[in-house]
Amino acid sequence: MKYPIITIGRETGCRGNTIGKILSENLNIPLYDKELLVVAAKESGLSPDIFEKADEKESYGFLQKAFSSVFAGNDSYICNDNLFKIQSQTINNLASKHSCIFIGRCADYVLRQYPKLLRVFLCAPIEQRQKAVAHNLNLSDEDALKFIERTDKKRADYYNFYTGKNWGEASSYDLCINTSLIGIENSANVVLKIFKDLYCS
Repeated sequence: MKYPIITIGRETGCRGNTIGKILSENLNIPLYDKELLVVAAKESGLSPDIFEKADEKESYGFLQKAFSSVFAGNDSYICNDNLFKIQSQTINNLASKHSCIFIGRCADYVLRQYPKLLRVFLCAPIEQRQKAVAHNLNLSDEDALKFIERTDKKRADYYNFYTGKNWGEASSYDLCINTSLIGIENSANVVLKIFKDLYCS
């Protein structure tokens, strides 16, 4: 049995986690963002810190240098490629057990063969995202812009490297929403209605 799944890709400052939480509460299904790293660590027997550090890296090569002092002799195992495989397996395992919502981490690509999958991408004009990030993180406008550019580049590099596709390109998703135009609650309601119409009727 294939359970209906929602994946959410998002530009920085689009409140993707907030929209995910609204959907999770309304559908009564679990949301996996950072929580996915904890599950992946538990299933693999590795420390959550390893997944957290890999998740924050802007370069997607090997992690030997970062972990050689702790995991001497196991550098070939602790590399981003293997961490991605472990994380992907965790996504597949969770999706096979129940409906859920995944934020980021190439979940739309990992689950691309699933018949009941709604792939969402959230975007907004840079000016609106800059204001949101500056307010939420208490940053200057200049620092907020730098944070957005750095984070979006990291997400794009990660997605493009592991999927061979282009992060944020409309053809990779089923539904693209401008959260600045529609608003957070309305964006969640649009996804909710389409999801229910497709898989819950």
